[in-house]
Amino acid sequence: MEFSVAGSRVFAATGGKPFEGGKRTLVFLHGAGMDHTVWSFQARRFAHRNRAALAPDFPGHGRSGGEALRSIADMAAWVAAFVDALKIEETVLVGHSMGSLVALEAAGILGARARGLALIGTAARMAVHPDLLAAARNGEARAADMILGWSFGERGTVGGNIAPGVWMQGAGRRLLERALGGALGSDLAACDAYTGSDKAAARVRCPTVVVWGAADRMTPPAEGQRLASAIAGAKTVAVPKCGHMAMIEEPAAVSAAIAEIA
Repeated sequence: MEFSVAGSRVFAATGGKPFEGGKRTLVFLHGAGMDHTVWSFQARRFAHRNRAALAPDFPGHGRSGGEALRSIADMAAWVAAFVDALKIEETVLVGHSMGSLVALEAAGILGARARGLALIGTAARMAVHPDLLAAARNGEARAADMILGWSFGERGTVGGNIAPGVWMQGAGRRLLERALGGALGSDLAACDAYTGSDKAAARVRCPTVVVWGAADRMTPPAEGQRLASAIAGAKTVAVPKCGHMAMIEEPAAVSAAIAEIA
């Protein structure tokens, strides 16, 4: 579906069903340089199980207009603005990597309207290697090489996705190539600059689950555990033999974790 936030066009996938605003809505927030397609399995699963699903493209990504936002705080404010624009009363925020930091911040803005929080491939401090930052900003293909090399676990490398014909690394490369020299560099810089996770975690009042791949090399599990320990009552789920792109590598396991708080 398409709608407008602050005068700019926004595209959001709805999991194959028309959006129904009266239902509890799961909002799926993608990572750096990516778009709504990384949530295809989860959006469809919940949209067909008596929930509404929205997987928006951030500004300057995918099919949304505008320029990429420059900070995690700006992205969180944007999420709150589109929740307001669609008059969503109950939302579960689900974020991956950069999107997890945005979800964490947005939960504080939304207050009681945030009924659940799922943070996937997250970290208390999401520092980005200077070489990766420079390559992404300069539009160098090696930026995609680095991210893909660090993002997938054993199954993501050799295949095995439950959706027939899915080439996980190939699809990831196409996404990242479109963002080189633009949104990817901006997104990674926003992640690197963000230092507010401890304060944001202390404000969380909704049921929370933190999910990581046991073989994640982009956001090491210890950093995800550190963030989880700062959120009161947070549950944790470690997905074996899985890397950073857990919702693609092990979509059923990640969906089951989200269902615990959705």
